[in-house]
Amino acid sequence: MSASVKSLLSTLSTPGPHRVVRGNLGIAGQPGVVFAPQEGRNLPAVVFGHGWLAGVGNYRKLLEHLASWGFVAAAPDTERGPLPSHLNLATDLLTTLDICTGVRLGDGSLSVHPDKLAFAGHGMGAGAAVIAAARRPVAAVAALFPSPTAPSAESLAADIEAPAFILAGTDIDSLSCNAVSLAAAWGGPSVLRTVDKATHNGIVEGRRALAALGAAKYEAKTDRTVRGLLVGYLSHQLLGDKKYQAFADPEETIPHTELVDPEAALAAEPEKPSKLQLLQAVQTLRK
Repeated sequence: MSASVKSLLSTLSTPGPHRVVRGNLGIAGQPGVVFAPQEGRNLPAVVFGHGWLAGVGNYRKLLEHLASWGFVAAAPDTERGPLPSHLNLATDLLTTLDICTGVRLGDGSLSVHPDKLAFAGHGMGAGAAVIAAARRPVAAVAALFPSPTAPSAESLAADIEAPAFILAGTDIDSLSCNAVSLAAAWGGPSVLRTVDKATHNGIVEGRRALAALGAAKYEAKTDRTVRGLLVGYLSHQLLGDKKYQAFADPEETIPHTELVDPEAALAAEPEKPSKLQLLQAVQTLRK
């Protein structure tokens, strides 16, 4: 690990130089929010999908952070219930991307470059981002602590040529995380990292429905690290800034993270039971 990478991550984990403005996607017919620098032409855009039982308000710091570093960060605020449609969320991500590229934002002083686009998401939103990327090519995909979706993101990943940045926590081997299989199936170049001492829902801000059960606790350190990693990766992939190449390098050592070889990890981990097998087991116990 070079001192420059450590310094870059530290810098990127703090707010960037741009003043941030917020807008309402509902004006264009899509429930959701958009954060952007106060002004700028041909900006890069990131469309973000939220996790299960969460909404865009639970990712305000992350979206504002991206905007402070020069990105238009937009997120649909739909499929928030206990039985969400991953396909519908993916469709809303696509609609949100169309709004970002087709509608002049703000007072007309903001515009998005049609080739500097990325899908990103957390949990089920990461899977929805993959589904969306399979339907519309983008310059990059960022899957933060991805969880299984229907249809499965892995079944679509092999046909996606865009580079992928996949993050997981210390619970990478749990049934709620498919980061390893997603990275192994990815068709384009990919980087898989775990974040030290992070759990699956550590980047989710505020109260959530599962908080009373001891789950989904917000981890400020995890959130800061993820923000810095995401800005570095997207700055390299969308803007071509070579200063941040280390964040897209599958062999680079970066503080607070560990690289994971998905093929080796997939070969080493025990086979996970399928949903059908789990259902059959439950039915057996009930007899």
